[in-house]
Amino acid sequence: MAKLHITWKKSTIGRPQGQRRTIEALGLRKLNQTVVHDDTPQIRGMVNKVVHLVECVSIEN
Repeated sequence: MAKLHITWKKSTIGRPQGQRRTIEALGLRKLNQTVVHDDTPQIRGMVNKVVHLVECVSIEN
């Protein structure tokens, strides 16, 4: 299964609570932190919700 490397690039200050919670649910705690998740429809949906705040790179196994 492919993996997604998700890096938090922009602050959530002034953003709606749903976007802040999505960043937290992805496991991101600090700016420029990177997490790795499986490429699933649920994770893709979360990334699409905050695409303007994160950088996402797909890695094939």
